[in-house]
Amino acid sequence: MTDIWILVLAMAATGAFAGLIAGLFGIGGGIVMVPAMFYAFQFLGYDDPRIMQVAVGTSLAVIIATSLRSVSAHAKRGAVDFVVLKTWAPWIVIGTLVGAVIAHLLPGNFLTGLFGAMAILLSAQFFFGRPDWRLADEMPGGPLRWGLGGGIGILSALMGIGGGVLGVTLMTLCGKSIHRAVATAAGFGVAIGLPGAIGFVVTGWGQDAVPWSLGYVNLPGFALLAGSAFFVAPLGAKLAHALPERTLKRCFAVGLVVVGVMLVREAWLASAAS
Repeated sequence: MTDIWILVLAMAATGAFAGLIAGLFGIGGGIVMVPAMFYAFQFLGYDDPRIMQVAVGTSLAVIIATSLRSVSAHAKRGAVDFVVLKTWAPWIVIGTLVGAVIAHLLPGNFLTGLFGAMAILLSAQFFFGRPDWRLADEMPGGPLRWGLGGGIGILSALMGIGGGVLGVTLMTLCGKSIHRAVATAAGFGVAIGLPGAIGFVVTGWGQDAVPWSLGYVNLPGFALLAGSAFFVAPLGAKLAHALPERTLKRCFAVGLVVVGVMLVREAWLASAAS
């Protein structure tokens, strides 16, 4: 029982931290929640090869709550670009549904390694990215929007993230201010989390990788993470408008590298053992 309570407190703390960075960086918090749940399920003794799918699906469900809370807080400050949300959301939703199907077809070890590798790559944006870098003066439209929006949805569904890292990077490269990009990217999480969670429930139905789950969405994990993240996200949004982000981003980048290396190692060892 002591171990269980320690785990409960750790998951609640993870949810609070995920909510904080959701508001602060405009990301859904999945980059923190997915590895936390993956190791929590291992700690509890679940050895099903699809526990990573459960971690990803549960993270997408939590992202619905964190993103709604975060984008609402940013919208009160007038920072959200609703035109971008309206024109990009349909393509992100389509990509997310495709990603949910792909995630079900991939081996759990591959998904674990993919998450780890992408976490290492994404850390480079937090560490080296600069808001003054530009590729264009406005967001792309037409087929390029369809492809980029769908790509954001697919990658986000595979990793269980809200698309904020990808969205913030894209928007700042296309002329949006960092605060505008962070606020708007928070809305991407809703377009990813809702269809993604539904897709993971449907594709994981009957798998029973982790008890008390609907498909690949674990209900106790969702309750613990969403409950704590929901109340902390507005604090992150407030800090995003009040604090310099450079040092915070670099510290977060270091954490991403550590987690990414651990997950890649986990996937490699599991593949070698099989």
